[in-house]
Amino acid sequence: MDWQIIMFLFLGFAILIGGAEFLVGGASRLALDLGLSPLVVGLTIVAFGTSSPELAVSLFSSHGGQSGLALGNVVGSNICNILLILGVSALIAPLVVSRQIIQLEVPIMLGASLVMFLFCLNGSIAPWEGLLLFAGAIVYTIWTIRRCRREHLKALEADPGIAPEHKSRKSFQLLKILAGLIMLGLGSRWLVSSAVDIARFFQVSDLVIGLTIVAVGTSLPELATSALAALRGQRDIAVGNVVGSNLFNILIVLGLTAGVTPGGLPVPPSALLLDLPVMLAVSAACLPIFFTGHRIARWEGGLFFCYFLLYNLFIILNALEDQHLGLLVQATTVFIIPLTLVTLVISLWRHLHRSRISS
Repeated sequence: MDWQIIMFLFLGFAILIGGAEFLVGGASRLALDLGLSPLVVGLTIVAFGTSSPELAVSLFSSHGGQSGLALGNVVGSNICNILLILGVSALIAPLVVSRQIIQLEVPIMLGASLVMFLFCLNGSIAPWEGLLLFAGAIVYTIWTIRRCRREHLKALEADPGIAPEHKSRKSFQLLKILAGLIMLGLGSRWLVSSAVDIARFFQVSDLVIGLTIVAVGTSLPELATSALAALRGQRDIAVGNVVGSNLFNILIVLGLTAGVTPGGLPVPPSALLLDLPVMLAVSAACLPIFFTGHRIARWEGGLFFCYFLLYNLFIILNALEDQHLGLLVQATTVFIIPLTLVTLVISLWRHLHRSRISS
């Protein structure tokens, strides 16, 4: 394999991350100047900014005929966001989960994941279905920002001293946003081209490359953002970034990609059998874990991270048709999943028991 392919792969990753950093930094500064809370910034501006690599990669790969890469990028990124990013962030520092996320955003994310799965059942996502998902993103963003603005105005009336002391230079922030968008376009072009060449060299499908290399690569901005937010104690941004990013991946990235792809976006049978159900399962797992004490403990973060390694090991062994795949499936089905369910049930029971005692 030509060394230039590897070079452009890493260059594409680096430019994507740099572009996302410019985009997120500029957009976040503007949003905070407009009076949006850190949670809403994480759910909307930062989430959309860190999802921009997925959008650039999916649009470019779909335009180039690599539909499996476009779908695998979204599904793999959503799995990666929860298992890897929340897992690593919680290992750094236990994450306190806002009640708003539990009551509103996680159910909305689950609903969007379910709608996406239903759209995929017939083997493709039609353009009109993609545009419907995209319209949902617009409605959600407007509703979230208006709700936050109303709450901010009420808070200002009660205490005018909470207003920002100074405004950043908006022209400079807009230049950062523009530079970020340009870098995202260039980085996604190099990344997709290199990933396709690697897939052809190893005779691996576009879907597998999208679910692994590209999914992790395009999730690096989310990982960096959430891990840094956890270190700095900005845990609303850490959790809101992941939930909002997953929501935007489905509604904006997948919706817009399917909407502009002639004939819609094909869905491989293997994605229906494994990857989409896994995405639904890890999204649903957020509710009981978030619910127990409104926090993600370190052991729960470790559990997420172990499942991320297990899922990627399964994909690799399956792609290589390795003889140990059956043993991995058997161990997961008979031991790992039941043990996890028992642990979560015990944790939930203890939380409910403590709640009854305290009340």
